[in-house]
Amino acid sequence: MEQYTDKIRKDYDKMTKRQKIIAKYIMDFPKDVAFQTARQIGKVCGVSETTVIRLCYILGYSGFSEMQKEIQTTLLEETTSRTNPIENFRESSNSLRDTNLIQYMIEQDSAYVKATLKDIDFKQYQKAVEKLIESDNRIVLGFRSSFGPASWFTFALNIVIGNTTLYRGEIEDANYLLSKIDENTVVIAISFPRYTQETFSFVKAVKKKGACIIAITDDRLSPIGKYADILFRVIAPSPIPLKGITPTFSLLNLLVTSIAATSNPKVQEHMKGYEQNSNEFYPFAKTEIMEV
Repeated sequence: MEQYTDKIRKDYDKMTKRQKIIAKYIMDFPKDVAFQTARQIGKVCGVSETTVIRLCYILGYSGFSEMQKEIQTTLLEETTSRTNPIENFRESSNSLRDTNLIQYMIEQDSAYVKATLKDIDFKQYQKAVEKLIESDNRIVLGFRSSFGPASWFTFALNIVIGNTTLYRGEIEDANYLLSKIDENTVVIAISFPRYTQETFSFVKAVKKKGACIIAITDDRLSPIGKYADILFRVIAPSPIPLKGITPTFSLLNLLVTSIAATSNPKVQEHMKGYEQNSNEFYPFAKTEIMEV
Protein backbone atom coordinates (compact mmCIF):
# COMPACT_ATOMS: atom_id res chain seq x y z
CA MET A 1 0.00 0.00 0.00
CA GLU A 2 1.31 3.43 -0.91
CA GLN A 3 2.26 5.74 1.94
CA TYR A 4 0.83 9.26 2.12
CA THR A 5 4.21 10.67 1.10
CA ASP A 6 4.29 8.63 -2.11
CA LYS A 7 0.72 9.62 -2.96
CA ILE A 8 1.57 13.30 -2.55
CA ARG A 9 4.77 12.97 -4.56
CA LYS A 10 3.06 11.29 -7.52
CA ASP A 11 0.07 13.64 -7.64
CA TYR A 12 1.91 16.84 -6.71
CA ASP A 13 2.16 18.29 -10.23
CA LYS A 14 -1.58 17.73 -10.78
CA MET A 15 -2.59 19.70 -7.69
CA THR A 16 -3.85 23.27 -7.61
CA LYS A 17 -1.71 25.98 -6.07
CA ARG A 18 -3.60 25.82 -2.76
CA GLN A 19 -3.49 22.04 -2.66
CA LYS A 20 0.27 22.15 -3.19
CA ILE A 21 0.61 24.45 -0.18
CA ILE A 22 -1.24 21.93 2.00
CA ALA A 23 0.69 18.98 0.54
CA LYS A 24 4.03 20.68 1.21
CA TYR A 25 2.94 21.44 4.78
CA ILE A 26 2.02 17.79 5.33
CA MET A 27 5.41 16.64 4.01
CA ASP A 28 7.39 19.20 6.00
CA PHE A 29 5.48 19.03 9.31
CA PRO A 30 3.97 15.52 9.64
CA LYS A 31 4.27 15.64 13.44
CA ASP A 32 2.04 18.69 13.55
CA VAL A 33 -0.45 17.30 11.04
CA ALA A 34 -0.72 14.10 13.07
CA PHE A 35 -2.42 16.00 15.89
CA GLN A 36 -4.05 18.99 14.19
CA THR A 37 -7.58 19.24 12.89
CA ALA A 38 -8.35 19.90 9.24
CA ARG A 39 -9.48 23.39 10.25
CA GLN A 40 -6.19 24.12 12.02
CA ILE A 41 -4.18 22.93 9.03
CA GLY A 42 -6.29 25.07 6.73
CA LYS A 43 -5.71 28.11 8.92
CA VAL A 44 -1.94 27.58 8.93
CA CYS A 45 -1.89 27.14 5.15
CA GLY A 46 -4.25 30.02 4.51
CA VAL A 47 -6.95 27.84 2.95
CA SER A 48 -10.36 26.57 3.97
CA GLU A 49 -11.07 23.37 5.89
CA THR A 50 -12.95 22.15 2.82
CA THR A 51 -9.81 22.49 0.68
CA VAL A 52 -7.86 20.31 3.12
CA ILE A 53 -10.55 17.63 3.08
CA ARG A 54 -10.80 17.79 -0.71
CA LEU A 55 -7.06 17.12 -0.95
CA CYS A 56 -7.56 13.99 1.14
CA TYR A 57 -10.14 12.76 -1.40
CA ILE A 58 -7.73 13.47 -4.26
CA LEU A 59 -5.06 11.38 -2.53
CA GLY A 60 -7.48 8.46 -2.29
CA TYR A 61 -8.57 8.71 1.34
CA SER A 62 -12.16 8.53 2.56
CA GLY A 63 -11.55 11.73 4.50
CA PHE A 64 -9.14 13.64 6.71
CA SER A 65 -9.35 11.15 9.59
CA GLU A 66 -8.10 8.27 7.44
CA MET A 67 -5.11 10.27 6.19
CA GLN A 68 -4.26 11.49 9.69
CA LYS A 69 -4.43 7.95 11.07
CA GLU A 70 -1.96 6.79 8.42
CA ILE A 71 0.40 9.65 9.25
CA GLN A 72 0.23 8.77 12.95
CA THR A 73 0.98 5.13 12.17
CA THR A 74 3.84 5.62 9.71
CA LEU A 75 5.48 8.70 11.21
CA LEU A 76 9.22 8.31 11.72
CA GLU A 77 11.45 10.50 13.80
CA GLU A 78 13.70 12.57 11.60
CA THR A 79 16.73 14.52 12.66
CA THR A 80 17.01 17.45 10.30
CA SER A 81 18.92 20.65 10.88
CA ARG A 82 17.13 23.74 9.53
CA THR A 83 20.00 26.13 10.25
CA ASN A 84 23.31 26.47 8.43
CA PRO A 85 24.29 22.82 7.76
CA ILE A 86 28.00 23.39 7.09
CA GLU A 87 28.36 25.60 10.16
CA ASN A 88 26.59 23.00 12.33
CA PHE A 89 28.81 20.28 10.93
CA ARG A 90 31.94 22.30 11.69
CA GLU A 91 30.86 23.18 15.22
CA SER A 92 29.74 19.68 16.12
CA SER A 93 32.97 18.22 14.73
CA ASN A 94 35.15 20.71 16.63
CA SER A 95 33.39 19.86 19.87
CA LEU A 96 34.56 16.24 19.69
CA ARG A 97 38.07 14.90 20.02
CA ASP A 98 39.93 11.59 19.84
CA THR A 99 38.00 8.58 21.19
CA ASN A 100 34.87 10.69 21.71
CA LEU A 101 34.81 11.45 18.00
CA ILE A 102 35.27 7.79 17.09
CA GLN A 103 32.42 6.68 19.32
CA TYR A 104 30.26 9.54 18.12
CA MET A 105 30.76 8.61 14.46
CA ILE A 106 30.00 4.95 15.12
CA GLU A 107 26.75 5.81 16.87
CA GLN A 108 25.67 8.48 14.39
CA ASP A 109 26.42 6.50 11.24
CA SER A 110 24.68 3.44 12.69
CA ALA A 111 21.61 5.55 13.47
CA TYR A 112 21.47 7.05 9.96
CA VAL A 113 21.89 3.64 8.29
CA LYS A 114 19.19 2.13 10.50
CA ALA A 115 16.75 4.99 9.83
CA THR A 116 17.41 4.88 6.06
CA LEU A 117 16.93 1.12 5.75
CA LYS A 118 13.91 1.16 8.06
CA ASP A 119 12.28 3.76 5.80
CA ILE A 120 12.34 1.36 2.84
CA ASP A 121 9.00 0.11 1.60
CA PHE A 122 9.54 -3.65 1.11
CA LYS A 123 7.38 -3.87 -2.01
CA GLN A 124 9.23 -0.96 -3.59
CA TYR A 125 12.54 -2.61 -2.69
CA GLN A 126 11.47 -5.90 -4.30
CA LYS A 127 10.27 -4.04 -7.38
CA ALA A 128 13.60 -2.20 -7.67
CA VAL A 129 15.62 -5.43 -7.51
CA GLU A 130 13.37 -7.07 -10.11
CA LYS A 131 13.60 -4.07 -12.44
CA LEU A 132 17.39 -3.94 -12.14
CA ILE A 133 17.62 -7.63 -13.05
CA GLU A 134 15.01 -7.74 -15.80
CA SER A 135 15.97 -4.55 -17.65
CA ASP A 136 18.12 -4.71 -20.77
CA ASN A 137 20.10 -1.60 -19.91
CA ARG A 138 20.88 0.36 -16.79
CA ILE A 139 22.08 3.96 -16.57
CA VAL A 140 23.38 5.52 -13.36
CA LEU A 141 23.91 9.24 -12.85
CA GLY A 142 24.92 11.53 -10.05
CA PHE A 143 26.92 14.74 -10.08
CA ARG A 144 28.99 16.67 -7.56
CA SER A 145 28.74 14.90 -4.20
CA SER A 146 26.62 12.14 -5.78
CA PHE A 147 29.24 11.20 -8.39
CA GLY A 148 31.20 8.95 -6.01
CA PRO A 149 28.20 6.76 -5.05
CA ALA A 150 27.03 6.71 -8.68
CA SER A 151 30.45 5.58 -9.92
CA TRP A 152 30.70 2.79 -7.34
CA PHE A 153 27.14 1.63 -8.00
CA THR A 154 27.86 1.41 -11.74
CA PHE A 155 30.98 -0.65 -11.09
CA ALA A 156 29.15 -2.98 -8.71
CA LEU A 157 26.14 -3.47 -11.01
CA ASN A 158 28.46 -4.41 -13.88
CA ILE A 159 29.89 -7.16 -11.69
CA VAL A 160 26.54 -8.70 -10.74
CA ILE A 161 24.34 -8.00 -13.80
CA GLY A 162 26.25 -6.01 -16.49
CA ASN A 163 25.06 -3.57 -19.19
CA THR A 164 25.32 -0.59 -16.83
CA THR A 165 26.51 2.84 -17.97
CA LEU A 166 27.64 5.76 -15.84
CA TYR A 167 26.33 9.00 -17.34
CA ARG A 168 29.04 11.61 -16.83
CA GLY A 169 27.38 14.70 -18.21
CA GLU A 170 29.19 16.89 -20.69
CA ILE A 171 31.76 14.27 -21.75
CA GLU A 172 28.97 11.88 -22.80
CA ASP A 173 26.94 11.96 -26.02
CA ALA A 174 23.59 12.51 -24.33
CA ASN A 175 21.64 12.41 -27.60
CA TYR A 176 23.05 8.98 -28.49
CA LEU A 177 22.34 7.69 -25.00
CA LEU A 178 18.76 8.98 -25.12
CA SER A 179 18.22 7.30 -28.49
CA LYS A 180 18.95 3.92 -26.88
CA ILE A 181 16.53 4.38 -23.99
CA ASP A 182 13.13 2.67 -23.98
CA GLU A 183 10.77 0.94 -21.56
CA ASN A 184 13.38 -1.78 -20.97
CA THR A 185 15.84 0.74 -19.50
CA VAL A 186 16.26 1.53 -15.81
CA VAL A 187 17.77 4.86 -14.81
CA ILE A 188 19.14 5.19 -11.28
CA ALA A 189 19.47 8.85 -10.33
CA ILE A 190 21.25 9.96 -7.15
CA SER A 191 20.68 13.57 -6.14
CA PHE A 192 21.08 15.56 -2.93
CA PRO A 193 21.10 19.29 -2.10
CA ARG A 194 22.19 21.33 -3.83
CA TYR A 195 20.32 19.54 -6.62
CA THR A 196 21.97 19.84 -10.03
CA GLN A 197 19.86 20.91 -12.97
CA GLU A 198 21.53 18.37 -15.28
CA THR A 199 20.32 15.43 -13.18
CA PHE A 200 16.78 16.75 -13.23
CA SER A 201 16.87 17.47 -16.98
CA PHE A 202 18.17 14.00 -17.83
CA VAL A 203 15.60 12.26 -15.61
CA LYS A 204 12.81 14.31 -17.16
CA ALA A 205 13.98 13.36 -20.67
CA VAL A 206 14.31 9.62 -20.03
CA LYS A 207 10.92 9.58 -18.32
CA LYS A 208 9.36 10.65 -21.62
CA LYS A 209 11.15 7.73 -23.30
CA GLY A 210 9.42 5.26 -20.99
CA ALA A 211 12.37 4.34 -18.77
CA CYS A 212 11.85 3.22 -15.18
CA ILE A 213 13.28 5.81 -12.78
CA ILE A 214 14.79 4.73 -9.47
CA ALA A 215 15.56 7.84 -7.42
CA ILE A 216 17.87 7.98 -4.41
CA THR A 217 17.44 11.34 -2.73
CA ASP A 218 16.75 13.05 0.59
CA ASP A 219 13.23 14.35 -0.05
CA ARG A 220 10.24 12.82 -1.79
CA LEU A 221 9.44 16.22 -3.26
CA SER A 222 12.98 16.83 -4.55
CA PRO A 223 13.28 17.66 -8.29
CA ILE A 224 13.87 14.01 -9.28
CA GLY A 225 11.50 12.63 -6.65
CA LYS A 226 8.42 13.74 -8.53
CA TYR A 227 9.47 11.74 -11.61
CA ALA A 228 10.48 8.56 -9.78
CA ASP A 229 8.73 5.23 -10.23
CA ILE A 230 10.62 3.92 -7.21
CA LEU A 231 12.10 6.20 -4.56
CA PHE A 232 14.53 5.49 -1.73
CA ARG A 233 15.12 8.21 0.82
CA VAL A 234 18.43 8.74 2.60
CA ILE A 235 17.73 9.91 6.13
CA ALA A 236 20.46 12.02 7.71
CA PRO A 237 20.82 15.61 8.89
CA SER A 238 22.26 18.30 6.66
CA PRO A 239 24.69 18.49 5.03
CA ILE A 240 23.60 15.26 3.34
CA PRO A 241 26.75 15.00 1.15
CA LEU A 242 28.77 14.67 4.37
CA LYS A 243 26.41 13.19 6.94
CA GLY A 244 24.53 10.98 4.49
CA ILE A 245 27.40 9.25 2.69
CA THR A 246 27.35 6.13 4.91
CA PRO A 247 23.61 5.41 4.62
CA THR A 248 23.79 6.16 0.88
CA PHE A 249 26.42 3.48 0.30
CA SER A 250 24.58 1.10 2.64
CA LEU A 251 21.44 1.49 0.55
CA LEU A 252 23.32 0.93 -2.71
CA ASN A 253 25.12 -2.06 -1.24
CA LEU A 254 21.77 -3.55 -0.21
CA LEU A 255 20.55 -3.40 -3.80
CA VAL A 256 23.76 -4.91 -5.20
CA THR A 257 23.83 -7.68 -2.59
CA SER A 258 20.17 -8.46 -3.21
CA ILE A 259 20.85 -8.92 -6.93
CA ALA A 260 23.92 -11.09 -6.29
CA ALA A 261 22.00 -13.27 -3.82
CA THR A 262 19.17 -14.08 -6.23
CA SER A 263 18.95 -17.45 -7.96
CA ASN A 264 17.97 -15.76 -11.23
CA PRO A 265 19.85 -17.57 -14.07
CA LYS A 266 20.61 -14.25 -15.78
CA VAL A 267 22.51 -13.04 -12.74
CA GLN A 268 24.27 -16.32 -12.04
CA GLU A 269 25.40 -16.69 -15.65
CA HIS A 270 26.72 -13.15 -15.79
CA MET A 271 28.66 -13.45 -12.54
CA LYS A 272 30.16 -16.75 -13.66
CA GLY A 273 31.24 -15.19 -16.96
CA TYR A 274 32.66 -12.15 -15.15
CA GLU A 275 34.77 -14.41 -12.95
CA GLN A 276 36.03 -16.40 -15.95
CA ASN A 277 37.01 -13.22 -17.77
CA SER A 278 38.82 -12.00 -14.68
CA ASN A 279 40.86 -15.20 -14.53
CA GLU A 280 41.74 -15.04 -18.24
CA PHE A 281 42.61 -11.35 -18.20
CA TYR A 282 44.12 -10.30 -14.90
CA PRO A 283 45.42 -6.73 -15.25
CA PHE A 284 46.43 -6.35 -11.63
CA ALA A 285 49.78 -6.91 -10.00
CA LYS A 286 49.98 -10.18 -8.07
CA THR A 287 51.45 -10.00 -4.62
CA GLU A 288 54.08 -12.59 -3.94
CA ILE A 289 53.87 -14.28 -0.57
CA MET A 290 57.26 -14.28 1.09
CA GLU A 291 58.21 -17.38 3.01
CA VAL A 292 59.55 -16.83 6.48
